[in-house]
Amino acid sequence: MYFSDLGLIALVFAFGFAIYTMVVAVLGARRNMPPLVASARRSVLIVAFFLLMASVALVASFLTHDFGVSYVAQHSNLSMPWYYTTAAFNGGQEGSLLYWALMLSLFSAVFVFTAKRAPAVLVPYVLATLMGIEAFFLFMLTTVSNPFVRLPVAPPDGNGLNPLLMDPGMLIHPPLLLMGYMSFSLPFAFAVAAMLTGRLDSEWLRAIRRWMLASWFIQTAGLLVGAWWAYHVLGWGGYWGWDPVENAALFPWLTATAFLHSTMVQERRGMLKVWNLGLVMASFALSIFGTFEVRSGIITSVHSFAYSAIGGYFLAFLGIVIVFSIGLFLYRLPKLRPEHAFDSVLSREGSFLLNNLLLLGVTFATLWGTLFPLISTALSRQMMTVGPPFYDKVNGPIFLVLILAMGVGPLLAWRRTSSHALWRNLGVPVLAAAVCAAVLPLAGIRDIWVNIGFAVCSFTAGAILYEFWRGVRVRHRHGEPYLLALSTLIGRYRQRYGGYLVHLGLVLLAVGVIGSHFFQVQRDAVLKQGQAMQIAGYSLVFLGNINTTSPGVETVTAQLQLWQQGQFQRFIYPGRSFYQNFANQPASIISITTLGLTDVYVFLANYNGASEATIRVFVNPLVPLVWDGGLLMLLGGAICWWPGRRQRRVAPIVPARVARSPEEVAV
Repeated sequence: MYFSDLGLIALVFAFGFAIYTMVVAVLGARRNMPPLVASARRSVLIVAFFLLMASVALVASFLTHDFGVSYVAQHSNLSMPWYYTTAAFNGGQEGSLLYWALMLSLFSAVFVFTAKRAPAVLVPYVLATLMGIEAFFLFMLTTVSNPFVRLPVAPPDGNGLNPLLMDPGMLIHPPLLLMGYMSFSLPFAFAVAAMLTGRLDSEWLRAIRRWMLASWFIQTAGLLVGAWWAYHVLGWGGYWGWDPVENAALFPWLTATAFLHSTMVQERRGMLKVWNLGLVMASFALSIFGTFEVRSGIITSVHSFAYSAIGGYFLAFLGIVIVFSIGLFLYRLPKLRPEHAFDSVLSREGSFLLNNLLLLGVTFATLWGTLFPLISTALSRQMMTVGPPFYDKVNGPIFLVLILAMGVGPLLAWRRTSSHALWRNLGVPVLAAAVCAAVLPLAGIRDIWVNIGFAVCSFTAGAILYEFWRGVRVRHRHGEPYLLALSTLIGRYRQRYGGYLVHLGLVLLAVGVIGSHFFQVQRDAVLKQGQAMQIAGYSLVFLGNINTTSPGVETVTAQLQLWQQGQFQRFIYPGRSFYQNFANQPASIISITTLGLTDVYVFLANYNGASEATIRVFVNPLVPLVWDGGLLMLLGGAICWWPGRRQRRVAPIVPARVARSPEEVAV
């Protein structure tokens, strides 16, 4: 028996137990039969076990080079290192779907072990919803997208992994992004359970907050690693190109971010109930849309798989999810009335509502641009596309207002804010923005949009740091050293100050985007051995090309010296690798040298023998702040997610009973 046979059997059993779980969980809830609900919980663990078995079988097929398995032959070969061979597990369509299903089963198993923290009435319906999603993926894996299909005759060697995936970043980026898509299933399952049971108070929100935070964290990490991969591999000098698949990964992140803000309003004031339920449903629907878009082939992208009939199944599943969710939503709409009305626009609630409107504005504009080729084809029979300039012009101002709102929001009180208190709190942020606006022109930066962007970022950073300072100062006045006060403040109020760190990280990221977008310098030069090129204060001296060959791949590397203002910095080695099994498709070897807050990005565009090369150089100011800001966002998200210490319950002191008779005293 082959490992592939074992994997297929495991998928079939997992499919059967997923359907069983759906049935018994609903029956147990409807008929109030706890043993059936307990059986459903155990069945979820069995589904996870069989999916783990199937995944291990596929990895074993890769590591043993079983090229009789079609998927293994398509995505690996004998010359690949073991780590890329293992990563090929999710390098294609079938494997990525198996990974999606595996992660969903593991997250569902975690939920089973932590279900006591959720409202008991919701648990069976959460399990049924999760296993309904799981059943769809298992149906796909056992029918139209089976990773264990065997070839009539096994080839002696396989094709190998796509050259663009032969990068350390791709060992992390696809699994993170697929896990991020999948993780929105948990909040969606809670939303469905809340609508089915009618339990639409704030209890279900508290139950899913950490699940949604986990989804947001994973999706943020996936987006950042994807941007880093694009920057280090594709050779175009950027990290975000508004590609349709990049956009699809951004959609659920935007709606999840909006949800995490507005959920605080419902918990505090009983408002924005419709918003919160709608945002949870939208996040899951958009995650399925992203999975569908990559696999349908209907939109051209460097990230997409080839066209496959699987896209139709995903489209049908997406339609079912949308119709089912909207139907439940409309049925329960009378229960979603707000408990309070807005008292004032100048309030914390008002800032959160504006935040939601801006985030959904970005989502809609980006979705419109992504789908515009399909819309134009359907209406005019001619495909028209929109490029990065469209997104920059539309989303740039919206993001600018969003960053400004991030600075104003923490300065506002709940219900209403007096004008006197607002102006008092605005002092430090306005001063920071004014200083920035005055210094930049003196430094020679005269672009109006750059100055506005940096001033807004300074305003918001000033507001956030001022909030930190106020909290630390209060604790310091009570005798705590400043560092201890800061640590205690963040530890006790994780959600608030972790959120501030996320906002501060986004400000840093925005500064990096503004700097690299407006001040990037590019130059191409054809250099002969010994010649040099000059760009933005840097000098690159070409020393020659080196050609090396290894099994299945040929690599050409250019040797250059990098100088800055007459000072030698280092040798750099940009190059290109050509893979024989992929029609000598080249993969770029990018040289990136970070000097201070500036990247010198060097790409070998072409070459002629050993003594001539076409060098493309980008000087990218402030790009390191993109990665620093992203890491700070992840740190803040982890702090928000991290559970607080549970207070120990102290047993009540029972007063001694007073004796009523001499006999009782004697006893």
